Amino acid sequence: MSAPIRAKSESIRKFIIANVDKHAGDIAKKVADKFAMSRQAANKHLLRLVSDKLIVQSGNTRKKQYALRPLEETQLKYSIGSKLEEDVVWSKDIQPLLAQLPSNALKIWEYGFTEMFNNVIDHSEGASVTVQIKVNAKSTEIYIIDDGVGIFSKIQRALSLSNPEHAVLELAKGKFTTDPSRHSGEGIFFASRVFDEFTILSDQIHFSHNRDKRENWIADSNLEKGTAVVMALNNHTSRSLKKVFNEFATPDNFRFDRTIIPLRMAQYGDNSLVSRSQAKRILQRLDRFDEVFFDFSEVAEIGQGFADEVFRVFASQHPELSINHINANSTVEAMILRAKGHR
Repeated sequence: MSAPIRAKSESIRKFIIANVDKHAGDIAKKVADKFAMSRQAANKHLLRLVSDKLIVQSGNTRKKQYALRPLEETQLKYSIGSKLEEDVVWSKDIQPLLAQLPSNALKIWEYGFTEMFNNVIDHSEGASVTVQIKVNAKSTEIYIIDDGVGIFSKIQRALSLSNPEHAVLELAKGKFTTDPSRHSGEGIFFASRVFDEFTILSDQIHFSHNRDKRENWIADSNLEKGTAVVMALNNHTSRSLKKVFNEFATPDNFRFDRTIIPLRMAQYGDNSLVSRSQAKRILQRLDRFDEVFFDFSEVAEIGQGFADEVFRVFASQHPELSINHINANSTVEAMILRAKGHR
């Protein structure tokens, strides 16, 4: 097989693997259209992937369905105690199951898994933790589920917050930990940004960060006890830990000094961002950073008191802090400019 033909075949394989989940019944047509080939030729590529045991085929000739084949499905359970160590679990049990991944993806998994597993050991106050690993040709998912106290309730108690939903915003800010003597508070922040999808379910709250969509959102969860962390990553991601860390390091140093506050997460139900009390809650701990970006995506409007507290009062009290805003609509922008004009 010549090099150009081999390269095209590899491109077709990657396209099928990336799209078969969304087009289980018409993937052959999608391939034929994408690469200007016959349906018969597209089917040959599909059958080759079936033969390689990367995808599976079901249904009859007229209604064939294709799906990614699980390459690895493992569940492990551990007792939480002083002898449980995240690096040992990683090197002994988890890394061997992911050995086929490229080095950059493997480093991301080592960071994310050890950080989240260590949180269980140090903070969950639970008796056991279960790890589930799911791998296919496209991506890898790891679930870490403990039976301890819920993470959001624990943060709520530590900060005396009025409800556990406020705890989610504290995690989104970064630099928060209930045990500052042993933790920097960076683990969940960076894990939520280095993976394609990162989810925490706890205390009947579902927090998710999707990197590609740049979204954070809160929804109801049916997990009533403990905490479940779900991490997903494309096996062939071009991302690296260094690149993600640099996104939140201010120029000229390598410290975690920059954060983005997704203000949509501070809106619960029909509550808008109107009061000084809401602003003060959002502004807690921001003096630990050098640069802050307030992200107003999906925020329709803000109140005068909220804007004044953030962009005049707090800004005047912290002249050393660079305060910025992004994704504000014209209504929000006008209120921000009004507040800044009063400084």
